[in-house]
Amino acid sequence: MKSVAAAYATLAVLVSPRASRERIQTLPGGTWKLHVTAPPVDGEANRAAIELLAKTLGIAKSAVTLESGASSRRKRFRIEGLSAGEIGRRLSATP
Repeated sequence: MKSVAAAYATLAVLVSPRASRERIQTLPGGTWKLHVTAPPVDGEANRAAIELLAKTLGIAKSAVTLESGASSRRKRFRIEGLSAGEIGRRLSATP
């Protein structure tokens, strides 16, 4: 039996809009916090979170989809083409 890499993984995050600069932070308990400069108006913070994740993970924006939490600070994203372990490694490598 062959082991096939996951086609996608989900990532739960906490988003902090209107931050002074964009960055990704690890919180106690292993939760990821995305600081984005965009305001939480008309989906701007959601789009900024997608762009930040795509840039940090080195993937296309189209590979990142918001699954839940469109109007909440707690969000879940679907990341296409990367395993959960690879996502964790790439986010941990962020300065």
